[in-house]
Amino acid sequence: MNNRKLQLKTGIISEYLLAFTIFISLIYVLWWTWVFGYLPQPFFYQPNDTYMDWFNTAYWARQTGAYDSWLTIYPPISFVALRLMGLDRCYMDPNGPELRDCDWVGLVAIHVIFLLNLFLLARTYIKIDKKTALARSFALGAGLPMLYAVERGNLLILCFTCVVLGLGPLLKSVRLRWLFVGLAVNFKVYLVAILAAQLIRRRWFWFEGAAGVTVLVYAVSYGIYGSGSPLEIYSNIVSFSSGYISAQVTDLWYSITYIPFISLLEGQSFPVSGIVGSARAEMGLLILPLLIKTGQLSIVFAAIAAWLRPEVVSVHRLSFLAVTLALISSEAGGYTQIIAIFFVFMERWKGVLRPSAIVLAYILCIPSDIIIGSLPTAVMDSYLAGGRVEVKFGVGLGMFLRPGLLILIGMALSAETIYRVYRDIGRHGWSSRWRYRRDWPILPGVISPANKNK
Repeated sequence: MNNRKLQLKTGIISEYLLAFTIFISLIYVLWWTWVFGYLPQPFFYQPNDTYMDWFNTAYWARQTGAYDSWLTIYPPISFVALRLMGLDRCYMDPNGPELRDCDWVGLVAIHVIFLLNLFLLARTYIKIDKKTALARSFALGAGLPMLYAVERGNLLILCFTCVVLGLGPLLKSVRLRWLFVGLAVNFKVYLVAILAAQLIRRRWFWFEGAAGVTVLVYAVSYGIYGSGSPLEIYSNIVSFSSGYISAQVTDLWYSITYIPFISLLEGQSFPVSGIVGSARAEMGLLILPLLIKTGQLSIVFAAIAAWLRPEVVSVHRLSFLAVTLALISSEAGGYTQIIAIFFVFMERWKGVLRPSAIVLAYILCIPSDIIIGSLPTAVMDSYLAGGRVEVKFGVGLGMFLRPGLLILIGMALSAETIYRVYRDIGRHGWSSRWRYRRDWPILPGVISPANKNK
């Protein structure tokens, strides 16, 4: 058996062992929920708030003031979609019945979208690699980021459907891909970074088409909803970003960046230095921003390398780098990792850096935590239990590791990108540059640089 076959066999065994670990953790989550009446850490710490991301947004989809009173950062498409997936009569009276008990259509929609995502993931990874498809589709489809998004009822699950269809291998029609990418960007604005990644590949026409559809989707949804101008959305995003302060340890349970941790160490609302000591707090304030900057710079350098040799870097790699740069730079919630992990699981188990990134992605999918410290318990209402339960709070190891693991994945694939470009330059040099041979024309009828002299 040669080294390549041995590596592939090792990779398959490793991935299925990691997927089995996720399965065992999932059984533990179900057992805990059945016994104690609420989802364990690191799921949301308010057990009575299950699905409320969906139903709060659905309420404002039928009211005025979403942008000036609720100060939402969602573009209008979110409200238009939720108008279609719910019962209007449940939202007429603010003193009426519990929304989750009344609007059964919304509850069904959440779980139908979840099952659709599982199906699309399986189809996607089967087309890429049948040997690892089961492990990867199960890990992402039933792992922590996806389950957290479903538990919250966050529209990220619908956005994820659009990402899989727009940027995965399932659809052949370019126009349909543009449509789903446009919908995805309108659901989650930070995904505009994926559009920018197309420019690095010099896919000018693809970028123009997707950007045009994105604007068209926004214009149509704005016309239907009647609110959510670019100025309103921008103002709310600025207000949301500048006003973020971590007020308690539970804010760190499932974050995607170290921004909440840094805020806590700064002691703006919680005197953490009095607990861990000022020296440790200052050390954290030095190391964590440095780690974030290192991750950001590694992705930027990888993007520059890809610009030099776009033909040797895959589209899904560039999409991963773009979305990861956006995610590690601003706090959007831990469940947004499903977008980055989706692209990581498109990688082949080859070399050292790519397998390392894949293993770390599996670890991020484990729906459990290791509790290293206890916090006071509290008696709270639980939606799943239908009554009051005693909730156990703790300090989990994962809250300190997960943001760093995503940064490490970004650094690993950035380094692999730079190495691949360096190797290609070493083999082919700069003469007879093939740099533009796969370019699409900037506009229809414009001759690409590779064909100018033909």
